[in-house]
Amino acid sequence: MSSSRLGSRLAACLLNISEARRKHIVENIANAALGKNGQKHPEVSVLNIFSDQDYNRSVITIAASVDELGNSVLAACLEAFQSIDMQVQEGIHPCLGAVDLIPIYPLTNVGVEECGAVARSIGASPYVMNCNVTIDSQDLALGKEIASAIRGSNVNGLKGVQAMAFPHEGKIEIACNIESFEDQESTETSGDAQYMAYSVFGDQFSYVSPHYIEAQIKKLASDRGIGTIGRALIGFTPQECKNCAEYAIKKSIGEFWKIREGVFM
Repeated sequence: MSSSRLGSRLAACLLNISEARRKHIVENIANAALGKNGQKHPEVSVLNIFSDQDYNRSVITIAASVDELGNSVLAACLEAFQSIDMQVQEGIHPCLGAVDLIPIYPLTNVGVEECGAVARSIGASPYVMNCNVTIDSQDLALGKEIASAIRGSNVNGLKGVQAMAFPHEGKIEIACNIESFEDQESTETSGDAQYMAYSVFGDQFSYVSPHYIEAQIKKLASDRGIGTIGRALIGFTPQECKNCAEYAIKKSIGEFWKIREGVFM
């Protein structure tokens, strides 16, 4: 799918905010990205909202033409600053402020460098996913041990994976950021492969498969006499994000998060 009107020059922001327990606040922030005074911008769509009550943190996926994304993200940030009082905010996930993370990623016919120009001090990179795996234990020290074992910065860790362990809904969750990287020799793309591959604007990227991460955590947990309960992928894979963005913006669907399960999932 593509949008001839935009030439498919699309980018996305996975806006991390320090609020999840007040749904109306989160949705007000998402809607601020779409426009103001009831005027929705046709080249902007909120693809997904993921909220975690224990973390008291939401990730809002905003997609737009690269020329409009900066303004949309700024509008959402301003709404967040006005709506979230960090003096009373509580949650188990570490946070820097009302707006915690503002990464911008290229999707279609735009490179990381151009996204970086849009982001300026915000930050741009190849796509980063969030994948969380819950282990059947309340032992935080054990969870931290498993997180350390899969962390890409450690010997025998998984390339591009950052991991932390948190108490979550009475168990321990291994929360992973999965970074994309260039020049990976493996280009396997089956669901059980270690690496998944994709391209953006002619550049080739790979990332560790969420299924593989789950399998590795399951093995590490099993070695310690415990099981895993489940895996949650926060938002989309890079290809899913690209497909949803192209569809939503071509159809001028600003509040795509409200209908996406009926379209793609």
